[in-house]
Amino acid sequence: MGINKFIKKVKDTLGLDNYGIEGKKKSLKDLLKKLNTRKKSITNSLKNEKKLRTKKELDDLDEELRIISCQIKKGKKILHDFYSDK
Repeated sequence: MGINKFIKKVKDTLGLDNYGIEGKKKSLKDLLKKLNTRKKSITNSLKNEKKLRTKKELDDLDEELRIISCQIKKGKKILHDFYSDK
């Protein structure tokens, strides 16, 4: 997966509409920060509100958490590739 495809996919996932074009490294770091924030909020939501949610909602949150974790992993790999090209 290329950097542009990854950034587009993450922007769609997070619902970022007016995300300005910056350097690829800076944009990727910013997206990773937002993904990590989203991951923490979902994790906290799953821990704290298990009793208040239905099984379907819990499954949806768990699926979203897995997707975000996968995107973070891919983003870190791409960022590592950027820095290793120097």
